[in-house]
Amino acid sequence: MRTLGLGMSGTDVMEIQATLSKLGFYSGALDGIFGPQTRQAVIEFQTRYGLTPDGVIGTETYSSMERYLLGYDNYTIRRSDTLYEIAGRYGTSPALILAANPGLSADFLRVGQRIVVPYGFPVVDTNIDYTYEIMERDIAGLRARYPFLETGSAGQSSLGRNLYYIRLGRGPNQVFYNGAHHSLEWITSPLLMKFIEDVSAAYAQNRSLGGYDISEVWDASSIYIVPMVNPDGIELVLNGLSPDNPNYSQLIQWNNGSTDFSDNWQANNRGVDLNHNYNAGWQESKAAEAAAGITGPGPTRYSGPYPESEPEVQAMVAFTRGHDFRLVLAYHSQGEVIYWNFQNLAPPEALAIGRALANVSGYTLDEAVGIASYAGYKDWFIQDFRRPGYTVEVGRGTNPLPISQFDTIYADNLPLLLLASVIQA
Repeated sequence: MRTLGLGMSGTDVMEIQATLSKLGFYSGALDGIFGPQTRQAVIEFQTRYGLTPDGVIGTETYSSMERYLLGYDNYTIRRSDTLYEIAGRYGTSPALILAANPGLSADFLRVGQRIVVPYGFPVVDTNIDYTYEIMERDIAGLRARYPFLETGSAGQSSLGRNLYYIRLGRGPNQVFYNGAHHSLEWITSPLLMKFIEDVSAAYAQNRSLGGYDISEVWDASSIYIVPMVNPDGIELVLNGLSPDNPNYSQLIQWNNGSTDFSDNWQANNRGVDLNHNYNAGWQESKAAEAAAGITGPGPTRYSGPYPESEPEVQAMVAFTRGHDFRLVLAYHSQGEVIYWNFQNLAPPEALAIGRALANVSGYTLDEAVGIASYAGYKDWFIQDFRRPGYTVEVGRGTNPLPISQFDTIYADNLPLLLLASVIQA
């Protein structure tokens, strides 16, 4: 992490502000601007933890803050400690401590034993711009708090970033959710990460979520999630174009001479629209892009030089083929609509399931038309597997949607995500 001080700005500043806010040191806007109020909050944090109170986030201060970014602490058990007392000091519950430490017995704590203790606040922040770096740290934090999670990489982006997957459950009914094929639509990544955290917490505490017995869902289904399919594009949108990007000059050219990617860039780091690169109506997509005046790499709608040319798409195809998914959801924004069909190839049960998903979310069920109706992940899945596949467009407005919409989006989609994991035709 870079050293942060007065006058600086960025998504890393925003994350620090969110953490200081959770700890009670900061009450200002989460605007990503390191102003006087943020500096004062840093000084108060440093004073509390015996650090040099210089108001700068350097290596030492960051190291002290990192456990709060990860959402857990490594604690050494002392004489006379009880699990209940430890939980009270951290604002958490004995059940969550036991979940984080398989084999730990509340009745037999050993002095000197090192355990993981979750903090009483969530790992996933849903009030900040959500970058790949933040997601990667959140996955590490969730894995420590909930070691029953299966995590791994489904492949890598063109710049070598991992396309992480997380598995919830152990049942035979396999479903797959993915988010952020389009970089402006990064809000779908924290949506899926928040879902992962909430399901994990409910399972660890043996409680229900959204009216569902999560233990029953866990035993019946395996929910595979890739929260961020296009991390390189999201980096361009949220953190800008880095001078060391291997495609630096080309990206500026593809972006019509601009170095600002924050409000128009949907593609990956090679200027390919990933959700038009699947081998399902790809030739039709090429014809449609030509009619729209798209002749090569750019911010959106360029389908690539050939189907599945992009490593991110190749990874999603291989990951899908390596499993037995009964149903898939591809998350996008915006419009509050669910697209369910592709060239009339969807199976008979897809319409009934789509209506049920629309009913619980309040979204409209529809079929895509025009250039948006070709070469997407959902299209390819329906075509090749003849099973239900859905594109879910969350929120309303202009991409990128503001994070202020998150709570509404999550409230709409939690019942949809839960229902999709268990619904039978």
